Amino acid sequence: MLLGIDVGGTHTDAVALDLRGGVSVAASCKVPTRHHDLLSSVTEALTAILAQVDAGEVAQLNLSTTLSTNAIVQGKTEDVGVIVSAGPGIDPHNFMPCKDFHVIDGSIDHRGNEVRALSSRQLAEAVDRCRENEVRVFAAVSKFSTRNPRHENMIRRTVCNCKSVDVCEHADFVTLGHQLGGALNFPRRVATAYFNCAVWRLYNQFATAVEKALDEMGLGHVKVNVLKADGGTMPLPQSRTMPVQSIFSGPAASVMGIIALTDIFHDSVILDIGGTTTDIAVFADGAPLIEREGIDIGSHPTLVSALKVHSIGVGGDSAISVIGSGDGAEVRVGPNRLGPSVCLGGERVTLTDALNFETICAVGDAEKSRQAMETFAATHGMTGATLARRAIDGASDAIHEATRSLVDEINSKPVYTIHELIEGKKIVPKKVYLMGGPAQALKAELFRRFQLSTEVPENYDVANAIGAALTRTTWELELFADTQRHVLFIPTLSYRENVPSGYSLDDARKDAVNQLTMQLGSMGVFLQPEDAQITHASSFNMVEGYDEVGKNIRVKCQVRPGVVKTFGEGR
Repeated sequence: MLLGIDVGGTHTDAVALDLRGGVSVAASCKVPTRHHDLLSSVTEALTAILAQVDAGEVAQLNLSTTLSTNAIVQGKTEDVGVIVSAGPGIDPHNFMPCKDFHVIDGSIDHRGNEVRALSSRQLAEAVDRCRENEVRVFAAVSKFSTRNPRHENMIRRTVCNCKSVDVCEHADFVTLGHQLGGALNFPRRVATAYFNCAVWRLYNQFATAVEKALDEMGLGHVKVNVLKADGGTMPLPQSRTMPVQSIFSGPAASVMGIIALTDIFHDSVILDIGGTTTDIAVFADGAPLIEREGIDIGSHPTLVSALKVHSIGVGGDSAISVIGSGDGAEVRVGPNRLGPSVCLGGERVTLTDALNFETICAVGDAEKSRQAMETFAATHGMTGATLARRAIDGASDAIHEATRSLVDEINSKPVYTIHELIEGKKIVPKKVYLMGGPAQALKAELFRRFQLSTEVPENYDVANAIGAALTRTTWELELFADTQRHVLFIPTLSYRENVPSGYSLDDARKDAVNQLTMQLGSMGVFLQPEDAQITHASSFNMVEGYDEVGKNIRVKCQVRPGVVKTFGEGR
């Protein structure tokens, strides 16, 4: 049995899925999300699920959490010492992410050759200044560390003031830029390393608390995975050193949920209408789109791979506001959530209260919704019916317009899905899928606007948790080989070995798959050979004078996002 928990902006959803003979929901629940204490929401959801299923039958828990995202949005991150070596080119200060930012002389070229040694004096001074500011977490990034991590390793040794990789007296955690991926984008690598450190302590405290709570609940035997923004999962132990990957995992859960619940073959729009936001995703030829370069966190582009999802501040608990009065009044829904709906004990009328008023849905105490809508409307010279209709129209229009804008934006650029680049593709949606609490209530409204087939699948209200539960582990690596220098390097694994002059692209393909298989095996994940896919393979001759002196080889191998089973299988 698989458990899935999605910690959303308003509710924490949980499901237990029985995979015997197919996929069925054995238990489900919704509990309030307490942003000041996410662990209590997780444990409350687990308690409710375990009241319906036997803990001994649970084999795995997949968790999607807003913890890292909230910490960044709310400014609750930790101070980080970012130490970089760039060499010639753009001034790294142009993309400094924090005040404890230090640029050290020294450079390595694109092939991994050390052009200029790292300045040990500048490095020592930078570390001393960080320590004076009581910095305990550090990011070490050099421009071409994915070809040679020598400078990053030297920064780490100086920061820790020790020779052991595992014991650091002066630092609690160090992120090395080359371990974040093989791409060469230096500014994105700096930002990613910074955010990874900034949320590290908070995330690890949460991870430890989750493990302790599971043990106390009789789930100590359960394998725990954390959802990533790319629509995959990573084992909890590995997530402790890479918490940045958990950012924006909630929208990924909704995409994986719709994949598990339905069969999508055409260009489609997916709308996950929650309590706080509506997440909008687009599928091309049945496959979700990805942010090819990586997502932006605030104003900083990163290397964090992610499904392409756009969020707007319209949800069931979005507060209704009115500017002006009478016929000319402007009614707005969102973008703020100022507590629960009146029907659920809140003080401000919301979209859900408007839907209750029109009897489109029946959530909580519908009579309280009616009374509150009438009272609020009267203060602005209108009837409750007028207020409710304008609020529903405004919310539906906002979702429709945001979707149209997203499709237009996608069609202005090359289209990348989780499978491939689709040359010359223009997205023309044929169908709209709705999920989330208000989905059924807004189905008719959104159908009128999109004029497309509109479907609300079964279990739509806990689709995110279902997506989390069924998402499989993803991982990727890039292998680089320079046959002139006789060097093979896999940055994310910090793996280096010597290769002969005759090392070929085919050799690199095999080694990449083998290394990916072994890495996942070390995490307790058995990889089927067909699941390891080569997404890039190139080999360039290196010439000096008129002679070929070697080859520069690059291979990228990954397990793409997907679900272990869908609701249509085995039936």
